[in-house]
Amino acid sequence: MNKAFPSMQSATIRRQSLGLGLLALVLFIAGNWHQAIIGFDSRFVMFAQEMLRHGPGFFPTTYGQPYADYLATSTLLTWLLSLPLGQVTSLTAWLPSAVASALIVMLVYRLTAPYSLRWGMLSVAMLLLSSTFVSETRAVSLDQMLAAVTLAVFYLGYAHDHFAAAKRLHWVFVLLLLGFALRGPIGLVIPTGVLCSYYLINQQWRRLFSFGLLALALLAACVGLLLLLAKLSGGEDFMHDVIRMQFLGRMDGSEGSGGVLYYFTSSLGNYALAYPLAVLVLVAIMIGGRRAPEPPLKLVLYCAAAGVLVMVGLSVPQAKKARYILPMLPMAAIIAAYPFQATQGRLFAWLRGLTLGVWTLLPTLLVIGLLMARRRYPQPLADLEVIFAVLGVLQILALLTVLKSRLRTFGPALAAVLALWTTYILVVEPLERRLYDTRTFSLAVKAQVLQQPAPVVLHALGKDAKAIKFMVNFDCDKVPLFTQLPIELKPIQAPAWLVMSQADFQALDDPRLRSITPTLTGEFDKNPYVLLHLVKTTVQ
Repeated sequence: MNKAFPSMQSATIRRQSLGLGLLALVLFIAGNWHQAIIGFDSRFVMFAQEMLRHGPGFFPTTYGQPYADYLATSTLLTWLLSLPLGQVTSLTAWLPSAVASALIVMLVYRLTAPYSLRWGMLSVAMLLLSSTFVSETRAVSLDQMLAAVTLAVFYLGYAHDHFAAAKRLHWVFVLLLLGFALRGPIGLVIPTGVLCSYYLINQQWRRLFSFGLLALALLAACVGLLLLLAKLSGGEDFMHDVIRMQFLGRMDGSEGSGGVLYYFTSSLGNYALAYPLAVLVLVAIMIGGRRAPEPPLKLVLYCAAAGVLVMVGLSVPQAKKARYILPMLPMAAIIAAYPFQATQGRLFAWLRGLTLGVWTLLPTLLVIGLLMARRRYPQPLADLEVIFAVLGVLQILALLTVLKSRLRTFGPALAAVLALWTTYILVVEPLERRLYDTRTFSLAVKAQVLQQPAPVVLHALGKDAKAIKFMVNFDCDKVPLFTQLPIELKPIQAPAWLVMSQADFQALDDPRLRSITPTLTGEFDKNPYVLLHLVKTTVQ
């Protein structure tokens, strides 16, 4: 496609992409209102709760102190959404991620639909059928927001050359600032690298160097501003914490680590179906060896360069987590759906058959997976009749549509998307929230503390780990006392409430504490925990 792309057709695609985005957003927030907060989300919900109580700042806070790992941008979004309700809910916490995912859906469609509506729709299907995309959409995910920013930058650069969108190119620098505000330095570097890869492959040397130098200057200015805000928020020590957590910690592996090829191998599962199918498509393209690629194939090559750059670039730091490379997923989805655009060639025909087979049989594969999961979790998954009925209907529809030539691709893809998301929303999420529940035990502890007020001691929970999962359910300014070693419990004076794991309680050798009968015993983050009430009568 070129700059002569018809404006009427472009307007139609914009309307279609907006409709797809709105439908996707409804799917992304379905069933989400006041779900229990678990896992990594607890940290961001606690940020927003404290912002609701104390007002906004440059950095989020925990226990009233600024937190060095993030700017407050994403917390501000949750805060604004929560203000009308007066509380932070799972909906207000997840909505920014869901909106980012809907924007990704829109942009993926806008990139591919000008060449083929089928390619556009099936690229979106590939995106929606990728496992990490599903889980990060229904969570607090700064990386999903960065993926939306990165794809928007790529789209603006590509549309500038192909869709007569020259007037919008200045928005690239606004997006780079937004990326930095959301994710720190990496939030500016990733979208910059993606657009530079496009200029490099396209041999646009002047744009490459001018944009690269401007982005570098912008990065330096943003880093300087970040450190200034850190110093204003918490002084020299906090500024050094920001440097350690946002720069050095990610490079030296103290924030998590993985091998050099971690992203290239783990993504076969973490980003299925899009990533493994995209790899097969690229192999088929290399075997085909076309010398003068058509515009659709050029888009695939641009996407491949951008995706590889993200994976290679993020392989340099020692800190590696699957969600970090979410910006490459839209590129992988576009590549994975390319065989439905390139209809010629045996390899592409084989890939189309493989993809259609997976889509068509996915409802049955999910039923088999649920039956296997029920053997491991018989009680939580005892009642699966409803989801089995839904998957059965979707399986029948997939088989019927695959027999109709006009519906042969769209029908199975739609059935697969509905099957996967229905299973995730109705089964996987409730199971995760039951297994990793922290709210039930925390609220029971809170009720006891409110009845008999006394200091709360969190033993061996980790101030930045399980303690946050506990305190997010308290939703108040009460700052607990943190202890890590058993010897640190000896100076604790009655009255006091002590929270610890049952294993730590049984390992105590302090007779003053061992003689206490736990007031509460319950599951907390998949482990048994106890609440001890230390009163003056127990003092020896």
